[in-house]
Amino acid sequence: MKLELVRVYLPGGTNGTIFLNGKKVCSSIELPWKNNEPRISCIPEGEYALRKRYSPKFKEHLLLEDVPGRSLILIHPANDALKELKGCIAPVTTVTGEGKGTASRAALKELLQLISPVLKKGEPIFLHIQQKKDEKYNCKACEAPYSPLL
Repeated sequence: MKLELVRVYLPGGTNGTIFLNGKKVCSSIELPWKNNEPRISCIPEGEYALRKRYSPKFKEHLLLEDVPGRSLILIHPANDALKELKGCIAPVTTVTGEGKGTASRAALKELLQLISPVLKKGEPIFLHIQQKKDEKYNCKACEAPYSPLL
């Protein structure tokens, strides 16, 4: 199974949409892109294996494996990337601003219900992360097109 996370990079956070077979599963929020700096940046684009993980803080959630230069990158609930994330990805039901969203726990629950049967069969699950193509995004602070990857 391969999930796709299509991102929009903005100065205040990275917003995205997670798809399975072209169908939207949920939205997502992350920290802004800051050259993959640990704890202050979202992770690089690429493809990562996912596995289920449990912690007392987040309960059931997901771990991205083999992220270059990073460790413990999770998919866990959060509604404000700058306040609650340290490089991880938070599924959200609705994006409300740059790196902000609502109903993250509900979105994670839906995502886990979708992939749990595949994990129980022992089949691999991957998350492919890429930038949304063919669109320009405006940085409101500078009134100019913004792309951190140029």
